[in-house]
Amino acid sequence: MKNQWLIKSGFLIPITFWTTTLLCGFIMPGYNHTTRMVSELGEIGTETQYIFTIGLLLTSIFSIFFNIGLFRICKKIGLNIIPIIILWAFSFSIFGAGLFSYPHSLHGLLGMPSMLLFLSPLTALIFWKSEIISNIKVISFFTFIIMSLGFLIFIPNLLTDYFGIKQRFFHFGWTIWFLYLTSIFNKINKKNELNPLEE
Repeated sequence: MKNQWLIKSGFLIPITFWTTTLLCGFIMPGYNHTTRMVSELGEIGTETQYIFTIGLLLTSIFSIFFNIGLFRICKKIGLNIIPIIILWAFSFSIFGAGLFSYPHSLHGLLGMPSMLLFLSPLTALIFWKSEIISNIKVISFFTFIIMSLGFLIFIPNLLTDYFGIKQRFFHFGWTIWFLYLTSIFNKINKKNELNPLEE
């Protein structure tokens, strides 16, 4: 598959995730995005369980394609691949969380690696240079902060009645990060006129 299409699949990751989340939230009676967990949308026995599962699995598949495209371009231009390797934690976690619906014990266990995702913009801040990737220092720091706010879920006394908001800081953060990576790597791919890969 060509790098161009692998990179553009990055746009489909947040689109699929948020469409699934909003659709399931609309269908589920009484669901409140500000107070409840995202995982509850796929809870075993709910009418939205299978919609949510399909949405997460598709999100994971698109992220796998995206990661491959990013990895290829990084190797091509000599860019440090650590920020990209960390993205695989998201692919693995979102797949596991989709495959094992809440409150299955493996849902939480397999979803845990996604907590490492905030390290992707952090390592990009350290290893990637603005001369190669424009605005990387600003964007990576900004998304690192937003994703890190997701750890507020471990402070129950803060925003007690808004668990959903605290959790969604993490999702807002990776959404911005993925959209930025998709945009900037698409430009890098065109600029360097990479040879089309055989499908």
